[in-house]
Amino acid sequence: MRIFATLLMMIMAAPAMAADKMTVLLDWFINPDHGPIIVAQEKGYFADEGLEVEIVAPADPADPPKLVAAGQAELAISYQPSLHLQVAEGLPLKRVGTLVATPLNCLLVLKDGPIQNIADLKGGKVGFSVAGVEEAVLGAVLKTHGLTVDDVELVNVNWSLSPSLMSKQVDAVIGAYRNFELNQMEIEGVEGKCFYIEEEGVPTYDELIYVANPATMDVDKIKRFLAATEKATQFIVNNPETSWEIFSGSSKELQDELNAKAWVDTLPRFALRPTALDHGRYAHFENFLLESGLIKEAKSVSDLAIDLNAQ
Repeated sequence: MRIFATLLMMIMAAPAMAADKMTVLLDWFINPDHGPIIVAQEKGYFADEGLEVEIVAPADPADPPKLVAAGQAELAISYQPSLHLQVAEGLPLKRVGTLVATPLNCLLVLKDGPIQNIADLKGGKVGFSVAGVEEAVLGAVLKTHGLTVDDVELVNVNWSLSPSLMSKQVDAVIGAYRNFELNQMEIEGVEGKCFYIEEEGVPTYDELIYVANPATMDVDKIKRFLAATEKATQFIVNNPETSWEIFSGSSKELQDELNAKAWVDTLPRFALRPTALDHGRYAHFENFLLESGLIKEAKSVSDLAIDLNAQ
């Protein structure tokens, strides 16, 4: 008994194993799109996986993929369409997981406005925030209704998407998120209507993904991170109200009507299997960008994404 007691005291006195530190760069300020990450942090799922995760919101949304490519962080949240262009530009990045598995982007108009059908946009103004992919997306949507980008006037509204639409500076905006801008307009007392781009000629894609530098990434740490977020997603789906309380309780800034509404609309879009890779989805979108003239040659899926289940 004395020996057992001595061994027990030695075990209790031994220092705990240090958690592996990770830095994850968000794509924007914390919002319901990041639900699984915040819930995993608050529920201790990262700690259960032996991880100490630092979650960083960027000053500039364009920075996170560049910082990961430079080896200054393990993971960044980015967008599948952006990844295709970044890889074409030579950035050493690959998709290693999925956060939001459906498009959020939509062509947004006023519900009771003059644009009741996409064909009504001929001669109208369309606001956008980011040139390139959004123009290609708009072109594909217009094409299904017998129009081209030349049939509309493009207006750079920066990030003022819903305000420019509500003030009638433009007739429609592309790049609006169906889980945010629609709710923002409703709260303002102006109802909007979304034309869902994946129903209008645009190949479906993963809206939010995790990207890493394949030359520097720690596969084991990333697998543990994704296991924790998968567990958090399962908790969110099974406990939507409790998970909202956990998520919103992490920051006072999240406790408002817009985030509450966006939370409900975002729940069904979280990737239930964040490591799962749909090869066809990436190949189809790469070909879409090639046909749109945004890339010069099509990369293979293995150049764009990694299936961690095969690692």
